[in-house]
Amino acid sequence: MSVKRVAEYEIADDSDILRFVCLGGGSEVGRSCHIIEYKGKRVMLDAGIHPAYTGAASLPFYDTYDDLGEIDLLLISHFHLDHAASLPYVMTKTEFKGKVFMTHPTKAIYRWLLSDFVRVSSVAENDPSLYNDEDLAKSFDQINTIDYHSTMEVNGIRFTAYHAGHVLGAAMYLIEIDGVKILFTGDYSREEDRHLNVAEVPPTRPDILITESTYGTGIHRNRLEKETRLTSLIHSTISKGGRCLLPVFALGRAQEILLILDEYWDQHSDLEGVNIYYASSLARKCMAVYQTYINMMNDNIRKKFRDSKTNPFQFKHIKNIKNLDRFEDIGPCVMVASPGMLQNGVSRELLERWAPDPKNALILTGYSVEGTMAKQILNEPTEIPSINGQEIKIPRRLSVEELSFAAHVDYQQNAEFIDLVNAPNIILVHGESNNMGRLKSALLSKYHDRKGTENEVKVYNPKNCVTVNLPFKGTKIAKTMGFLAETAPKDGQFISGVLVQKDFQTGLMQLSDLEEYSGLTTTILMERQTIIVEAGPELVRYHLEQMFGNISILEESDDSIKLRIMEAVEVSHIDNRATIEWSGSIMNDTIADATLAILLTVDSSPASVKLSSKSCSHSHGSHDDTNMSSEPALELSRAEKIQNISAVLRAQFGDTLEIHEDGSHATIKIEAMVADIDFNTLEVECKAPSLKQRVAHVLNRAISLASPLLPKLTSDSNPAIKAEIKSEAEPEIKEEVQPDTLKIET
Repeated sequence: MSVKRVAEYEIADDSDILRFVCLGGGSEVGRSCHIIEYKGKRVMLDAGIHPAYTGAASLPFYDTYDDLGEIDLLLISHFHLDHAASLPYVMTKTEFKGKVFMTHPTKAIYRWLLSDFVRVSSVAENDPSLYNDEDLAKSFDQINTIDYHSTMEVNGIRFTAYHAGHVLGAAMYLIEIDGVKILFTGDYSREEDRHLNVAEVPPTRPDILITESTYGTGIHRNRLEKETRLTSLIHSTISKGGRCLLPVFALGRAQEILLILDEYWDQHSDLEGVNIYYASSLARKCMAVYQTYINMMNDNIRKKFRDSKTNPFQFKHIKNIKNLDRFEDIGPCVMVASPGMLQNGVSRELLERWAPDPKNALILTGYSVEGTMAKQILNEPTEIPSINGQEIKIPRRLSVEELSFAAHVDYQQNAEFIDLVNAPNIILVHGESNNMGRLKSALLSKYHDRKGTENEVKVYNPKNCVTVNLPFKGTKIAKTMGFLAETAPKDGQFISGVLVQKDFQTGLMQLSDLEEYSGLTTTILMERQTIIVEAGPELVRYHLEQMFGNISILEESDDSIKLRIMEAVEVSHIDNRATIEWSGSIMNDTIADATLAILLTVDSSPASVKLSSKSCSHSHGSHDDTNMSSEPALELSRAEKIQNISAVLRAQFGDTLEIHEDGSHATIKIEAMVADIDFNTLEVECKAPSLKQRVAHVLNRAISLASPLLPKLTSDSNPAIKAEIKSEAEPEIKEEVQPDTLKIET
């Protein structure tokens, strides 16, 4: 059972604004890094580098964000360098202290891939490397893993991982912060290939979709068409005695292409003597990961593994080589080599070696980022600069073909996925400015008929370091727990209990259930106040009885007394010291303040002077008034009586007392409790029984004490006046003081 209360805000404050900012990947492909801020929580999505730059220039714009130390959670979508390669830098070189999550295959590949990145990165001599192997190892130990379809929570942020396709271990994340749901796709693919699952559509509709826009409005070729075109190009090149160079990321699409080639070689015996090389220092290490995580791949791979009892990634026709030292470059061959952008490494070395021969072919199978050699050579220049120096030019005569096997969605797949997700807010990331702009225009045109309606779709394409602000109004829900959850409340019934909030989960429970359901414990705060009162125990008792009526006597002797007032405050008086003790609460504090005020006036009270000048004897329950003066009190006017009564009330209730202008009524307000005093009938009206009894007692005492409290009527200022004070028999009143409660109306 839950008690719901909807909070309707007139104006959204700062905590109701969700902020999104790209530190990388805004109107560009590379160094993907995005930050979400909402309700004091911060989530970072990916931490990559830009493959076209080196050193610090390749990093996301971390220096523009002042609160890296406040980030609660960092989610890595997959292991590619443009999404994960600056993670060790963030974890070891910045103030970041949050938790990091990625899937099991991503973590397994992450360390080997980044070790290779540290080794082959091209860094200027005067520009120190971003991090070293020690930093990488330190960061690796702090990474947590998450399973697909499992939901985890960090500091009130809930997140679930779903299959994203693209590469082994790639995940999209559904994130929830105080009821607002955000789906981050990362790089994703909706086309089933030879080994990966397609990207899933989460069962929950998000409020915000953050999606890639890599290909903008472009449309891919059919997968079988691409495979046929690839194998035809390779076969014809080999037939002419040429060599084929396929630059790839070391992991990801490389494995898909190797599966295609291995199968094609099986079906064509005339290619038996032609070698296929997989040139990567990571090949042997990371292929073991692919062989391990068969269960996370699609039905096609799992079926082959089950039926043949062999691992599909144990290739028959592929030879692994770490470098070119022992490579015999003789005759036709196929070389699948990293890196995919041709910036350095084996693929760049072979490009420069094979570029002058027109029999050779370069087949670009992935997305080419602006500023890289892969992008430049697509324009088919007549010569290319050498990696050994821009002034050295190498003639380019080999053929260049772009045949993208990059597992990114095209416009048709992206638009279909966006329809299925049905989010009212779409943020485009990971796309060159032109592609992203075209996709935004296409989506706005598609949803034009929804503009101005409750189903309007808003599309954003932020640049780096530009913040997108999205307002959200949350729903507040308090769930009853323990005893309060056993019985459903009736309409209009108040539910009292302790309201406990942790992050964005709120529970309402009784004090006795607090430890079991929240882990919190209760503490009773005892307060103590000691003052000097020269009057004896009998006078202290007399004055407290005049205020509070019949009080409980706990201990009594000739020189000391211990009393309990209204079952809330204990007063002990020994010699000339009076000590007040009570457990802290709003009501108990009020009673203790009243008791303290009385004790401070005992010594100077005219009643004390009069009583102490007469012989008086007190029994345990009453006062003997036979020796007290029986002279009548001075008759006062009605206005003076009201003024005197008001003075006593003011002394006890302070600023909570308000006298009406006509003098006929007075009001006492203590938080939500209100008591009304009618001076004509001397009656008290109040819905709170405890406050009504309290005010009634003070009013009765004020009526009997009003005359002697007036300075101009005291015996000291006018000897002719003698006021008589009588102790009236009062009914016994006991008041239960409950712990403070917070009430929620259903």
